[in-house]
Amino acid sequence: MFELVHDPVLIKFLHSLNTELNFTTGFTWLIIAVILSMIGGAIGGIILAGKDLGYQFAAIIGSLFAPAGVIPAVIFGLFILNLLANH
Repeated sequence: MFELVHDPVLIKFLHSLNTELNFTTGFTWLIIAVILSMIGGAIGGIILAGKDLGYQFAAIIGSLFAPAGVIPAVIFGLFILNLLANH
């Protein structure tokens, strides 16, 4: 475990998430955004429709529908950041 934490390639990649914008970091941020939106969608589904649909079903439906709005927004935001960084 300690070898993974002290790996220079991993440290460089984690540092590049904050400093560079390339395909690898953009894809990583997209995956992180999708996972967080799925968690938020599940919580929102439970809050909004938990009693009516059942808590597990509402969480599943919420986690499936939440990334539908997040994925285009994150891609558009990364595109704008890339344009601003290059000019």
